[in-house]
Amino acid sequence: MDIFDLLTALGGLSLFLFGMNIMGQALERRAGSGLRSVLGRLTSRPAVGLLTGMGVTAVIQSSSATTVMVIGFVNSGLMTLKQAIYVIMGANVGTTVTAWVLSLAGLSSGNVWVRLLKPSSFTPVLALVGVILYMSGRSDKKRDTGTILLGFATLMFGLETMSGAMSGLGEVPGFRQLFVAFQNPVLGVLAGAALTALIQSSSASVGILQALAATGQVSYGAAIPIIMGQNIGTCATAMLSSVGANRNAKRAAMVHLLFNVVGTAVWLTVFCCVRLFLHPNFLEGPASRLGIAAAHSVFNVLCTLLMLPLAGALETMVNRLVPESDGSERLVELDPRLLAAPPVALERCREVAADMAKTAGAALEDALTALTGYTPDLAKSIREREERTDYLEDILGTYLVKLSASPISQEDNAQAAKLLKMIGDFERIGDHAVNLLESAEAMKEKELTFSGAARRELEPITGAIREILELALNAFLNDDLETAARVEPLEEVVDSLKEELRSRHIRRMQKGECSLEVGFVWSDMLTDLERVADHCSNIAGCVTEMAHNHMNLHESLRELREDNGQFRRQAAEYRKKYSV
Repeated sequence: MDIFDLLTALGGLSLFLFGMNIMGQALERRAGSGLRSVLGRLTSRPAVGLLTGMGVTAVIQSSSATTVMVIGFVNSGLMTLKQAIYVIMGANVGTTVTAWVLSLAGLSSGNVWVRLLKPSSFTPVLALVGVILYMSGRSDKKRDTGTILLGFATLMFGLETMSGAMSGLGEVPGFRQLFVAFQNPVLGVLAGAALTALIQSSSASVGILQALAATGQVSYGAAIPIIMGQNIGTCATAMLSSVGANRNAKRAAMVHLLFNVVGTAVWLTVFCCVRLFLHPNFLEGPASRLGIAAAHSVFNVLCTLLMLPLAGALETMVNRLVPESDGSERLVELDPRLLAAPPVALERCREVAADMAKTAGAALEDALTALTGYTPDLAKSIREREERTDYLEDILGTYLVKLSASPISQEDNAQAAKLLKMIGDFERIGDHAVNLLESAEAMKEKELTFSGAARRELEPITGAIREILELALNAFLNDDLETAARVEPLEEVVDSLKEELRSRHIRRMQKGECSLEVGFVWSDMLTDLERVADHCSNIAGCVTEMAHNHMNLHESLRELREDNGQFRRQAAEYRKKYSV
């Protein structure tokens, strides 16, 4: 082997790692809402968590990515530590799928059907189809499918290149001596752990081992301890991810480490005993790609079978290793770790936005109550809720901008844009709730009262605001187009009510039935109520425009109003319901 073979091997390795990376990202995007729904059905039942971890990891081809997501879920309070334990166990089994796919490169036979299974036979076809889909696909789904095929073709081409360049290593005495040294199981475990920690992917590290096996110098006796070490090395990503996380998230990362360390320690001991006392011949024989894939799967399945009954003990152990804190930490609504899985991060944004919407709605409801029944407790509740809407708008806006810069599908990007538009409306509803509260406080401090006529006129417009708020929030929370369509007719009625009530109050002031000071408060209240209705209209308009695949709110509202008999009928119903 000369310098040119070394350069070729490095090029092959680079293509292999690059192909695995872009394929994993595209698989993640392509899974989209499916990945969200799978993770949304998590329960504490061991079987469900185990299968979820296996399935998600098999799809995104990375146990490290799955574990990082799990740490993000625990840090955000979306998953308990017990749930995380089972998902992490499943992820360790799911990651073995990649090694089986890579082992196809080692197939050799004169049979035409067997030869068709070799990646060198079908990879060029996949690459061609991938290029066509990527360059001509109009939808993100087609482009992502093309990227998956191109990524797979790239990693297989890199693996073949790397294997071919390394084949000459079998004749190098130093290389043979290196793998003789790895016959020492402890050195093998350390080597596997170091390599995997360096490239942060056990799947890639197993692929490199399979490529080295093509030299014929890697025995099963050396390969098995290296595989065990690779499981420990993959914990590096999770441990780094837990830095700065809360206590339970650190415990989840520790679970991943302990699971692999304990499993490796137990089965390495068994391996050494078998080798020492039984001397099986196959351990001295050269390892094949298929054999390495099988050893990888068997080891991870055995670790899971060993640790599954000990999940409770594992939880107790990490609770002691990472003790309780002083209670000052809190859950993180939007964890940056979830950005590694954009579809899941978007779902979390929607959940936080739903919390924001409900908080703003509750603040306004309290403010409407305070107009006629002010209490200090109501005032405190309204201000606390408004402060929370401000905080949620800040973190959601920042997070959604970061998410939009990630490689996400067109559909998810549109959803992120919709949330960005609507959180501003939720925040303004909270602000108007405080404005209404300040009007109620001004009336109380100055000992002002509305006339009997004004109190009677206040009921229809506050009733209309309560209903339009409920319609807008339900339309957003449930993506309900029918409910969204009912908002705009009611908003038109609120506009008319505002002008009518303002005119009536001016007439009362002219007759001396109401003071000028009360008139100013009345005018401010009507303005705030009318603007709340405007924001509800914006929210419903966003729900509608997204359903029609465009981002033009004015066009959506125009289409709703023009030549729409249903709109006119609903507006007439609301005028009758809230007449003064």
